[in-house]
Amino acid sequence: MVSREQSLHDKLQILRSVTHSRSMNDSSIILDASNYIKELKHKVERLNQEISSSSTPLDASIHHHRPSPPRDVTVETLEKGFLVNVHSGKSCPGLLVSILATFEDLGLHVLEARVSCADTFHLQAIGGQNEEDEENIDAQMVKRAISNTIKNWRGSNE
Repeated sequence: MVSREQSLHDKLQILRSVTHSRSMNDSSIILDASNYIKELKHKVERLNQEISSSSTPLDASIHHHRPSPPRDVTVETLEKGFLVNVHSGKSCPGLLVSILATFEDLGLHVLEARVSCADTFHLQAIGGQNEEDEENIDAQMVKRAISNTIKNWRGSNE
């Protein structure tokens, strides 16, 4: 059974990894993450400025570059969790966050993940079920939940 302190430590290490922090103590990791978020906000602001100053009307560019939904979703049962693969030939802005929220809703921890969101969208993640959860979930339940998330994501982007 994983203690609350261990769980927090694991999450901070994930945060450290995602934000490319080299800090070792918890407060420095959080400070680095905060700075990383500020950098991302500045990048978004610059991109929004570039979009607004482009000669193409915004409505035309949105309809012209509408993201297509992922074509391929597979879920395999592992010894202690599930291997989830989601692939699309195009970028899918915001889908990663939606899928990770679904993992959380299902009570799955992301144990390992590889993600590409640049030109294409590809997620390969290993999700482990919380040991405290008494409800057992199977691969079909995970696939249905992720498929529903993708449908809802697609609906909000049309």
